[in-house]
Amino acid sequence: MPTRVVVNGALGRMGQEVVRAVVADPELRLVGALESSVPQPYLPIPDYPELIPFSSNLGSLIDKTGPDVVVDFTSAQVAMAAARTALPLQVHFVSGSTGMSESELDEIGDLCARHEVGAVLAANFSLGAVVLMHLASVAARFFSNAEIVEMHHDKKLDAPSGTALATARKMVEARGTAFVHTSTEREVLAGVRGGEMDGVAIHSVRLPGVMASQEVLFGGKGQTLLLRHDATSRESYMPGVILAVKEVVNTRGLIRGLDTLLGL
Repeated sequence: MPTRVVVNGALGRMGQEVVRAVVADPELRLVGALESSVPQPYLPIPDYPELIPFSSNLGSLIDKTGPDVVVDFTSAQVAMAAARTALPLQVHFVSGSTGMSESELDEIGDLCARHEVGAVLAANFSLGAVVLMHLASVAARFFSNAEIVEMHHDKKLDAPSGTALATARKMVEARGTAFVHTSTEREVLAGVRGGEMDGVAIHSVRLPGVMASQEVLFGGKGQTLLLRHDATSRESYMPGVILAVKEVVNTRGLIRGLDTLLGL
């Protein structure tokens, strides 16, 4: 039987893409959609034969539709509320919402363990971006200086991106110590060297016309190494999202990052 899916944030840019991907996959079945404000009782999907219940109350939607998985692309606050509702009802959880604190992540892990369900939380569901993070962690063992430049569309709410922060963390963990951050004697423009995380300078670009890109630059004596990934549309995230939805129903506990599911 197809895995039954509810999409939280169904009218958002990522939510709409997830809806299309779930509807197109024969192993999945969209059974419900959620938004903070619902203009009509059913989610409009062109040329789709089923009426998809549309609600602002996740608990009642789960009770009505009996999903296996809730997929969430909203905000940290909304995602936490959804996890606190779904997991105790033994509904698995997949989220790409970033900005959760360590205590909130621990809470989700505890909920999974207590109710014997699975959750997958990932800063980035693009397979290419996940491979880039893996390669950056490999390279981190051989360089002492590194910087990250992440570029996103001008509507992105946070900076730096969750992917950039996750990349820096993996690099520092692989290196085993902080990177060497080259200080500037005089900053003519305040903040021009970006933010810093354990010696890794992180720079954020926000421009219309950009989807999502990330560069990781390593520097050593007489050489540099550049790793770069570009996402040109939100379709790039869907193979990772679909993989997570299909795998989470067979897991128990919290999986942090798509790399675990990819065996990296």
